[in-house]
Amino acid sequence: MDLIGNKFYQNLGKLFFAVAASDKVVRDEEFASLKKTVTNHWMEIDDSEDEFGNDAAYQIEIVFDFLHASAFEAHANDFVGDFETFKKENEELFPPKVERIIWRTCLAIADAFYGRNSAEKEMLAKIKNLLLG
Repeated sequence: MDLIGNKFYQNLGKLFFAVAASDKVVRDEEFASLKKTVTNHWMEIDDSEDEFGNDAAYQIEIVFDFLHASAFEAHANDFVGDFETFKKENEELFPPKVERIIWRTCLAIADAFYGRNSAEKEMLAKIKNLLLG
């Protein structure tokens, strides 16, 4: 079991949830977009597994789904702060390739339901600053 891998993917789950929840409504299309990106991109990043022997990248979906089921939409900005702290403490986990996939995932979620609204644009600006700042 790779604890850093799990924490890495759990923090990504929070970040991607923050994008979807930025307008206080998480839509099925946003979750579907996330699942597609996890399957198509995040599964290839590394070989870390969770405690059940599954690819740790699934932690992204698990955390996202848990936060949505628990109605944490009002805490979207807090999750960006959590991600920022994790990133600062673990810069080695964020080479440019990973940052690009994070950014593309955020854009895919924001674009999943009739394009980007103003709340999503604001959230994306914060995230872009974290990744490129």
